[in-house]
Amino acid sequence: MHRREWLQQSGRAAIVAAASALRPLTRAGDGGAPAEPSSSFLTRGVVLLPSDLEEVDWPEIARSAGLSTIAKHGSPRSVAEFIGSDAGRTFLDRSHEFGLHVEHELHAISDLLPRDLFAKHPDMFRMNDDGVRIPDANCCAHSREGLEVICENALKYAHLLRPTTHRYFYWLDDVAPTCRCPRCNPLSDCEQAVLVENAILEGLRTVDPEASLSHLAYVGTLPPPKQVTPDRGLFLEFAPIERSWTHPLAERDATGRSGRGRPKPSHGQTLDILDANLEVFPRETAQVLEYWLDSSLHSQWKRPAQRVPWNREILRSDLDEYGSRGIRHITSFAAWIDADYVERFGSPDFVTEYGAELARARPR
Repeated sequence: MHRREWLQQSGRAAIVAAASALRPLTRAGDGGAPAEPSSSFLTRGVVLLPSDLEEVDWPEIARSAGLSTIAKHGSPRSVAEFIGSDAGRTFLDRSHEFGLHVEHELHAISDLLPRDLFAKHPDMFRMNDDGVRIPDANCCAHSREGLEVICENALKYAHLLRPTTHRYFYWLDDVAPTCRCPRCNPLSDCEQAVLVENAILEGLRTVDPEASLSHLAYVGTLPPPKQVTPDRGLFLEFAPIERSWTHPLAERDATGRSGRGRPKPSHGQTLDILDANLEVFPRETAQVLEYWLDSSLHSQWKRPAQRVPWNREILRSDLDEYGSRGIRHITSFAAWIDADYVERFGSPDFVTEYGAELARARPR
């Protein structure tokens, strides 16, 4: 049997069998689209790389697990290329068939502000600590012309990558420095991000009046803004990449992971930062972007991929911790659960358990 056929048939069969304890979440007469469950969580999602979707039938996995949403992750350019491919069109068709929402979570600024503009327009780009403009990452958050280019390209990609939820995700470049020019330097990374996000959202609403935009609280942007007010259409997306997954967040004294020279945060500190963000951003739209299913992180981003260290009890505790704060949107990276992962480790049955816990959750 061809490798792709084996992966689709064996993986699908095992996952459907593992999901048999779940009753299908469908509405009568809608072609099998997932209905809203009685769970407290409105978004029950996974975030995947385009390569994860090429040979594994993730729409079937998500449908069987009772999930609501699949998001693709990468740069705007790479995700747009995937959507334009045969595999991308198949993914969209399958997602539509099963009534799954499709979103696009993107590290975007280097695509929205093309680096080849630097030669003629260096003021659009960030200044480093030595006072020199460089095009290595992100932008100058106070460059009006730069923000105009960013917004123009955000609209271009909004047409190519229109989400089914009216929720857009144009994040800063991944763990990259921001601007240190005299006007930007007094602002934190988070506050510079909010300036850019407010501008992008204003542009998006000219073509999608219902648009909302993610503010990613992640590594350098974790502390909430104090000097810049986010538009009410910005929703918090909290990504605690430096936590530990061998202990639940409820264990406040548990120590997280080290991050590029920063001290390891405790779970108590992580939750305190989340609470501080929820004082600034609306609770009802806040989303948690977790890593419970993320083989790439648990492999330290080195191939070959390692087996996901799945722990259902930790997930259950974490969902209670998040849900008790009024958070109703939950998703997790599931990167590198691709054809190679399924061939080496078998079907990712823990995705079904993840979906079951999201469906049953009734946070305190």
